[in-house]
Amino acid sequence: MSKLLRFVAATVAIVILAAPHTAIADDQQSILITGASTGIGRHLAETLAGNGYHVYAGARKDKDLAALDAIDNVTAVKLDVTSQGQVDAAVDMITQKGTGLYAVVNNAGVGGGGEVIDTPIEDQTFVYAVNVEGVYRTTKAFAPLVIESKGRIITTGSIAGTISAFPGFSAYAGSKHWIEAYTDSLAAEMEPHSVVVSVVEPGNYKSNIRRSSVAREAEQTKAAGGEVTEEMKQDYEATAKRELSYKEPDEVSEAFMHALFDDNPLRRYVVVPNEEEQEFTIRTKVTELVQLNQWGPYSYNRDELIELLDTALAGDAASE
Repeated sequence: MSKLLRFVAATVAIVILAAPHTAIADDQQSILITGASTGIGRHLAETLAGNGYHVYAGARKDKDLAALDAIDNVTAVKLDVTSQGQVDAAVDMITQKGTGLYAVVNNAGVGGGGEVIDTPIEDQTFVYAVNVEGVYRTTKAFAPLVIESKGRIITTGSIAGTISAFPGFSAYAGSKHWIEAYTDSLAAEMEPHSVVVSVVEPGNYKSNIRRSSVAREAEQTKAAGGEVTEEMKQDYEATAKRELSYKEPDEVSEAFMHALFDDNPLRRYVVVPNEEEQEFTIRTKVTELVQLNQWGPYSYNRDELIELLDTALAGDAASE
């Protein structure tokens, strides 16, 4: 082979190796997922990519970005939802690629918080910075692209957003309760733009959110000059064991797929791994209904409440 041919061959090889991992077809719908490095977000990214959709997968750490970029039909995006700069940069990147954006999945979230009296306010603030402000910031930034596509905005909520909070759970549950209100308000705002808004509310599925919360507490202790106690280590190990025992989030991704692509998407998707969690979730809402109806001169009697339920169920049946 001549020097010229060797040079050309080497140049072509370099271009191929340097080319983006994912070639995006002109008619391929693109979906942005925040918090796609692990758990539900990663599972959904792989599900969408495996079904031929193009995914912009948001993550913060370089190793996670590299792992996501290695998946066919996935383009990794450095995206910390608490950083306006990174959110704006992601919008610019996707806009410049010219793929459009069919949907945003607000999945990034953290657990934690702690009991109100004993927990530093910074810990509560951090949960809201990610789970509330991050969702608001991301939606606001990407909404013009989704409106242009007449697409969809889906947020990962939780059954914690519909049930009563347990001790030490107010920050996380409160942030997920906010998502319930946000979903309804945003849906009304987006309806004139033909954009559908839904929330997927998982129960206990395998993810990394619980382990991350416990690990973050240990990191904060070390950063403050404290010692990570044996009790804290055992807490992490117990949390990891419990979290890893949960079901894979296949059913959660199935709900997202329906919310994203079905002609008749739902506003809310409660997705739980067993009958007990479904019963607990619905019973909690019924109990809250009774509590709401306990006070004042305009309360409903039993028959009137049942009539209201029958009317709501009839409306659901008519919409199917």
